[in-house]
Amino acid sequence: MKKILSCLLALLGMNAFSSCNGTSYKEASVPQFADLAGQPGVQLVDVRTTDEFAEGHLEGASNIDVRDSAFIEQAMLQLDTARPVLVYCRSGRRSADAAKLLTAKGFDVTNLSGGILAWQQAQMPLTTLAAERDVFKTKGGKLIRFHALMHGSIRIEYDGKEIEVDPVRKLGERTVDFAALPKADYIFVTHEHGDHLDAEAIRLLTGEATRLITNQRCADKLGKGEVMANGDRLKLSDDLYVKAVPAYNYTEGRTQFHPQGRDNGFVLTIDGLRIYVAGDTEDIPEMKDIRDIDIAFMPCNQPYTMTPGQLVRAARIVRPRVLFPYHYGQTDVTVIPTLLKNDDIDVRIRHYE
Repeated sequence: MKKILSCLLALLGMNAFSSCNGTSYKEASVPQFADLAGQPGVQLVDVRTTDEFAEGHLEGASNIDVRDSAFIEQAMLQLDTARPVLVYCRSGRRSADAAKLLTAKGFDVTNLSGGILAWQQAQMPLTTLAAERDVFKTKGGKLIRFHALMHGSIRIEYDGKEIEVDPVRKLGERTVDFAALPKADYIFVTHEHGDHLDAEAIRLLTGEATRLITNQRCADKLGKGEVMANGDRLKLSDDLYVKAVPAYNYTEGRTQFHPQGRDNGFVLTIDGLRIYVAGDTEDIPEMKDIRDIDIAFMPCNQPYTMTPGQLVRAARIVRPRVLFPYHYGQTDVTVIPTLLKNDDIDVRIRHYE
């Protein structure tokens, strides 16, 4: 039977390589790999680092780093042994290691010969997360990465954990391929509007251990989720805490957008680093109780959230060390760094249109 398989692979131009337990994986050239990737039901996996993946990857690929000690554990959670797996890396070496590991677990695996370098040399297309990234250190010295996906959608990486805030797949011409991202450990949804609540994005990010945290209205719409109301606190792990804080409109003629008491902002404390994600809100009085914030995400999308003037007032109340104006749509936020230049607040403009 093995000889027959080898003959068939030879006819197809693919080679079989033995793994340590006697089973084999396959190698494919760029054209063959492209044909396989276009077949229904295949599982495409980029086994490079998250940084390499963000720089450019094959469309539809998920990212599981083979050098991560939890590679097999993550693969068993994310992949289906009944469906073919296609793997690739930069040059084909790391993905060959991944192919051996996956084949030993019963997967049918094909590796891209030459990796993404060969793919690029053949002028085949790549896609990117198109996300700007900011890196900080927590109080305990660990790295935490913030990816500006778009508008109100924020991806946070910390100590092997994936945290998603208001993940949305499409807004105008901008899209995010959440199928290509790792499954989330935690998903936070501030409120029910379509630029914050996307059931399909949540489905794509949800694994067996994912915890979805939101308000009552969103939980009702989704039929699931851990509900937090304004003022509620939750310990998610020894180094991760969250508090739900008010987010609403108070200006006459705007209160229907975000009624008081319905929606949440969130204050996350991650290994001592305090992060305020304001959600859709104006510069409400309750902000005076939000203190010791290292990083703040504040919306600037008149008339639905804050005007630039309101955002400046909010920043002066909360006084974060770093401020990201976000959810700003067509509002011009480029004036905000100048308005806050004497307030000792590091204002960073990212693509949160």
